[in-house]
Amino acid sequence: MKHFLAAAAALSLALLPLAADAHGPTRKKVTESVEINASADKVWAAMGNFQDMGWLPVVEKTEGKGGNEVDATRTLTLKGGGTIDEVLYKFEPEQKSYSYRITTVDVKVLPVTNYSSTLVVVPVDAAHSKVEWRGAFYRGYPNNDPPPELNDDAAVAAVTGVYRAGLDALKAKLEKGS
Repeated sequence: MKHFLAAAAALSLALLPLAADAHGPTRKKVTESVEINASADKVWAAMGNFQDMGWLPVVEKTEGKGGNEVDATRTLTLKGGGTIDEVLYKFEPEQKSYSYRITTVDVKVLPVTNYSSTLVVVPVDAAHSKVEWRGAFYRGYPNNDPPPELNDDAAVAAVTGVYRAGLDALKAKLEKGS
């Protein structure tokens, strides 16, 4: 019996690394922000409507239903092809913030699954504000050993690239002529 327990303990320790790897992917998070030389009200007016993602460079058109009410939907048609379907789950205009989830996306368009995101405008002072875009998601390939284009690094890079491009474009648009 003593040998059996020792063998079982040794086997358990040997399998421990496999068990840690067997759970699959971990949720990734990305936060990007930008300071804009414009009031929080002006920034919110430019990007606070869930039905309009025209300030995001990769978006060709936005079509949606439900306005800024919880459970409103939108479809983003991307330049170069592809669509992303999203649903609004929190809208707080007094906090200048909204949160949404992707309901449908081809991982070839954006290599993520189970994606949720929040946009918020924070006043810095009367003439300056900060926009923060936070997202949490899993990589596009849910199992172990993902192909490179669907792994954690690809998902983080893609989301970071979208956020950075969007925030930089918003800043350029709002500071133009300031």
